[in-house]
Amino acid sequence: MSRFVVVGAGITGLAAAFEWRRRRPDDEIVVLEAGDRIGGKLHRIELAGHWYDTGPEAMLARVPEAVALVEALGLSDQLVAPATTQASVVLPDGRHPLPAGTVLGVPASAEGLEGFLSADGLARVRAEADLPPVRLDGDVAVGWLLRDRLGHEVVDRLVEPLLGGVYAGRADELSLQATMPALAAHLPAAGSVLGAAAAARDSGARSRGDADGPVFVTVSDGIGSLPAALAEAARADVRLRTPAHGLRRTATGVELSIGSAAEPELLTADAVLVTAPAGKAARLLRDVVPGVVEPLRGIPYASMAVVAMAFPAQDVAAGSGLLVPPVTGRLVKGVTVSSAKWPHLDGGEVLLVRSSVGRFRAESDLQRDDDELVGAVVDDVAELLGLTRPEPVQTALIRWGGGLPQYLVGHPGRVAAVRAAVAEVPGLEIAGAAFEGVGVPACIRDAHRAVAALLG
Repeated sequence: MSRFVVVGAGITGLAAAFEWRRRRPDDEIVVLEAGDRIGGKLHRIELAGHWYDTGPEAMLARVPEAVALVEALGLSDQLVAPATTQASVVLPDGRHPLPAGTVLGVPASAEGLEGFLSADGLARVRAEADLPPVRLDGDVAVGWLLRDRLGHEVVDRLVEPLLGGVYAGRADELSLQATMPALAAHLPAAGSVLGAAAAARDSGARSRGDADGPVFVTVSDGIGSLPAALAEAARADVRLRTPAHGLRRTATGVELSIGSAAEPELLTADAVLVTAPAGKAARLLRDVVPGVVEPLRGIPYASMAVVAMAFPAQDVAAGSGLLVPPVTGRLVKGVTVSSAKWPHLDGGEVLLVRSSVGRFRAESDLQRDDDELVGAVVDDVAELLGLTRPEPVQTALIRWGGGLPQYLVGHPGRVAAVRAAVAEVPGLEIAGAAFEGVGVPACIRDAHRAVAALLG
């Protein structure tokens, strides 16, 4: 029997513990968590009698990792497909349905953009195919490329609200290769952004075989229920309020300094997986893997907040929700009408809604006390949805300080540098949302990669 230690009890760390248990049933598994609960950004509350996610509320179903994990936990009967995915974008001139067939907001043609873009904006899109072929020397910012090729409106009205929803970041700073890898991969052959978007869309459809079924799913008891199920299934020794301060290689494995910094405990391990956020991981690994410090410190984080709201039941004509780009000047960046989106949250005497606030380099939006922030969000949401009964019966505010890693220009190079440096240290791996995807399936995929590397 050997001992596997995971630093961090978010979805990546717990998925890794579960995968290790499946492969090595007799090993000892220890999960260290500095905070007072497991789950990281996966979190649920009870809202008006319903389990309600205040972290991720949907998982990609057309990639296998998340759905397969739910099934492996014996929870497949809890998978729920959305009743509607029709969202709209709020623009200064009104609300417009989100155009279909884009790649994270990047259109494959001007078709379907009438009314969404101005006449000048449409003309810019139509003219892109006649521009000289795209020639990129390395990674670039999404906004830099798209503003140059398609104009400001495509970025401000289409791409910003989608990237802001996923990364809480800004198109003018986010890496094309990291956030839109399929588009970046098709650009050299296509020569145009429109052509690359069409190729990326079509190749994605072919790889899925145009599969029927939902693009997204959730869990009826909340995605926030998965951490406890994973910890139990992994039979892990989960130690809350137990940070890891230091790490060093020994002749037989790895030794960690954990617990109180004044009176630390030494914990030996045969293998260690670090899933802490980039800055904390840099501090933990700086002595044993100095080569990771600079690239990890090059991954900043955006803070955000989610406000969950239960209003008196009333009709709302907003589909699954609204995307709200910065160009509107509003506080909120999105509104999810959960009662319309998810069948298990429909009905009853309440309308369940959630809204998010906070973008990279816009932390001032969050520098209000809790009551003021909730009140401002409720007012914004009531106006955007046109609520006739705008006084909520229950609200909850969850702040995610340093919640979302920013994949800035050059991110793939930073990830490669971290991977290469860690690979030089036997018995050590690193994984998490900071590297190759912030969604739940991407974190699970990275956990499985790390376990395979440690056992391989």
